[in-house]
Amino acid sequence: MYYTKKSKEAQLHPLISSIIILFVLIISTSIIVTNTPLIYGQTNQTITNADLLNIQDIPAKKVHVGDIDIAYKILGKGDPILLISGGSTGINGWVPSTLKALSSNHTVIVFDTRGIGNSTLGSKAYSIELLANDTAGLLDALNIQKADVLGYSLGSSVAQQFAVMHPEKINSLVLVAATCGGKEGIPPPPQLVKLQSEILNKSLNNITIAPEEIKSLISLSLGTGWLKLHPDSLQNIPKAEDVFAGVPPNTIKGQFSAGKDWMATNWKGVCNELAKIAKPTLVITGTDDNSYTPHANSLIIAGKIPGAWLIQIKDAGHAVISQYPDEINTVLQTFLSTTTNPPS
Repeated sequence: MYYTKKSKEAQLHPLISSIIILFVLIISTSIIVTNTPLIYGQTNQTITNADLLNIQDIPAKKVHVGDIDIAYKILGKGDPILLISGGSTGINGWVPSTLKALSSNHTVIVFDTRGIGNSTLGSKAYSIELLANDTAGLLDALNIQKADVLGYSLGSSVAQQFAVMHPEKINSLVLVAATCGGKEGIPPPPQLVKLQSEILNKSLNNITIAPEEIKSLISLSLGTGWLKLHPDSLQNIPKAEDVFAGVPPNTIKGQFSAGKDWMATNWKGVCNELAKIAKPTLVITGTDDNSYTPHANSLIIAGKIPGAWLIQIKDAGHAVISQYPDEINTVLQTFLSTTTNPPS
């Protein structure tokens, strides 16, 4: 496996594993990359089930930030890295092996965003800017001056806004399944927005959601390449009530509105401000993410941030972290070690 800056391509063998969680969640496979100089790396450690870190075993703490209480957990030791989760997920939504790998040499901070899990919703109008300020407030409350920041899906939107609004608080930036929004961002196809709207309305009005609707959401998240390689991926479809479990209706509505407006160009986004981010940046996308966050958005972001690393994972959908955690973990460790301690 190899990574370059800005031109060459490489492919990784596909591995397996899949998770699900509402509008934006699951993860994926094979790899194309970009950035100079040539770096070689392959993980030699096989992580078994016994080695996996169970984040649920770590007690959560709470801290007051602005008008809300934020629930968070801290694990590991080393330079801090803050993880911002996708829509409708929080502390417990991260892949165990990724937490295990990152916490081996970093202090990892995971948290429930506003209105998710054990964090309160507050009374302010839901927006990407609000979530970015919540993130800054959390670091201040924890007395962390600067951190590496990793955002996934909706969390990557928050991470970009956070980097623009609070650049002094960031060491490096990792954006997975991202869009910079606004007029330059590529929105999801109308059929996905329509499907999400219908499911949202049914959920808010206690109308039964058909299993086929949930199956369609999952299919779009996994991508056609993954489904061809793993046709049994859709055998165990969760019930709608399990997908939405623990997420208050107002939070679902707020997140959907924020995410929809961001991707539908109704929000100004940060595309025109990305060139100002003078921080090491890693952008990861699946080449089959054509619905939730069309993968061409990642090419736009990488083209706007000077020196950004771009990794495209072949046959991967929106679910890029959980389907291929070993590849993702190797990429993260390579990027973080190279940018934290760059070669002389």
